[in-house]
Amino acid sequence: MSDKDNAEPALDSMSATPLYVQLADVIARKIAAGELAPDRPIPSENHLAEEYGVARLTARRAAQELRERGLIVTVRGKGSFVVEQPPGADESD
Repeated sequence: MSDKDNAEPALDSMSATPLYVQLADVIARKIAAGELAPDRPIPSENHLAEEYGVARLTARRAAQELRERGLIVTVRGKGSFVVEQPPGADESD
C-alpha cells in the first residue's frame, strides 16, 4: 500500500477556497495528526508543488499561510520546520 492509496483528496481548483489555503490545510492536518513531527522539516516548496500538482508560488503561499498560523518557522538556507505545539492546541478551534 503506497502513500498515494491513502492520499488526501486532491486539491479542488474549482473551490472558492484558494489552492494555497487548501494546501496549507492539508499540511496543518498532517502536523495535527503527527505525520509531520515538531522540529522536523516540512517538504520543500518544490516537492509540495510536484506532489500536489500546483505552482511553486502556490506552495510558497501555503508555507506563508502556515507561518502566519504559527505552525511552522522558516530558517533561511535550511527550510521550514514544524513548530512545537502546546498540548491541546489542535483542539481549541
